Amino acid sequence: MAYSPPAFEAKITGPADLAKCIALLPRPLVFTNGCFDMLHRGHVTYLAQARALGASLIVAANSDDSVRRLGKGADRPVNPLADRMALLASLESVSTVTWFDEDTPLRRILDCRPDVLVKGGDWPAERIVGYREVIAWGGSVHSLPFIHERSTTALMDKIRRL
Repeated sequence: MAYSPPAFEAKITGPADLAKCIALLPRPLVFTNGCFDMLHRGHVTYLAQARALGASLIVAANSDDSVRRLGKGADRPVNPLADRMALLASLESVSTVTWFDEDTPLRRILDCRPDVLVKGGDWPAERIVGYREVIAWGGSVHSLPFIHERSTTALMDKIRRL
């Protein structure tokens, strides 16, 4: 029997094809980014909240090298980029998943020109990468408060103690 990839994998779009993909998405377009190393309740709640701010949600995941440069630990990311993107793409709230290898997602933000830029509540809106650019073209920037206090780092610490 031939392998047929799940439909959600079609939501994974490389940076080179992002413009074509975005042209097909309904607006307003919401953009967020992160490592999403070990998907947890905090992540999925946050992504659903982000999607509620527009008609489409683009998620840009840090590449494996980008995650390592964040200094989260020698054993991070736990899950490789392809796995993290597949999990993100499987979520109903996510329209498209892409990635970035740089230290910040600014290049993807400029590629997407989102109407709404979102990060989690640990980021004051004016410190979110892309804030100036999105505001300059008439968009809005939001820092969403955490509903569920979860983090991959805390989860990893708990696992290490077992």
